[in-house]
Amino acid sequence: MPKHTKLVHQRFHVLATCRYYFFTLVLQLVALARNTERSKDNLEDEFIQNPRYVIEDAIKARDLPRLLAKAGELHGHFCPFLALGVKAAVQAVNELGVSSTGMEEVIAIIETNNCFSDGVQFVTGCSFGNNALIYRDYGKTAFTLAKRNGEAVRVSVKDISRFWEEREPGAQRLFQKVVIERQGTNEDQRRLRENWRRIGFTMLDIPDDELFDVTRVAIRVPAYSRIFASVKCSICGENVMEPRTRVQNGQPVCIPCSGREYNQLAGDGISLARKED
Repeated sequence: MPKHTKLVHQRFHVLATCRYYFFTLVLQLVALARNTERSKDNLEDEFIQNPRYVIEDAIKARDLPRLLAKAGELHGHFCPFLALGVKAAVQAVNELGVSSTGMEEVIAIIETNNCFSDGVQFVTGCSFGNNALIYRDYGKTAFTLAKRNGEAVRVSVKDISRFWEEREPGAQRLFQKVVIERQGTNEDQRRLRENWRRIGFTMLDIPDDELFDVTRVAIRVPAYSRIFASVKCSICGENVMEPRTRVQNGQPVCIPCSGREYNQLAGDGISLARKED
């Protein structure tokens, strides 16, 4: 075969091969686009049916870093006790084999109002808003996750202070200065957030039995939340839940207008408070 003819054949072969791979790639991209569109539709349907499906998949896979990253969006920062709340809640959810649709079929009873409780709320799906979260002002970093039949798991945090100093020497002193004394500089606050982030994500790798005491318990689960009628306050005109009204001169009034004491959950726990003038 003449040399130039051979060269033409070689070039034709190269072009044919390139064209083959080009069209193969195009077909693959078209198929991928169609599958992606199908997947998108499926994901939208799944999201409509269960808005928590991404969280639940991460729980089943024990993808703790992903869960902590998302919990940080709710909590506002990363810290050791947020990580503990996430980790403890994953342990309890998997132990009981439950998931929440926010309809009180699963109940979480928290015993503290520190950062731990946000991790618990995020992972379990039990919140004040869906009436599946019960707060008991015990001051303990612990919570109980329960089914409607009373089958439950209680998870309490062991003394983990040593982990702080082992992983971030000086973190406790920085915490004292920034959070407790409220005297840290902007740089101190930045350093504490960075320390907290490192400690929090590192703690995810610590075995559960080094961090928690886990106990199977049977509890009495409160009845489903009642739906109350609304009554208009005779003074301010705002609607108020009927059992929260007070009566003055034979007319219903809301608690603020009545001037009476009410229960308040603040940073230091539950206390009685009165509307300030």
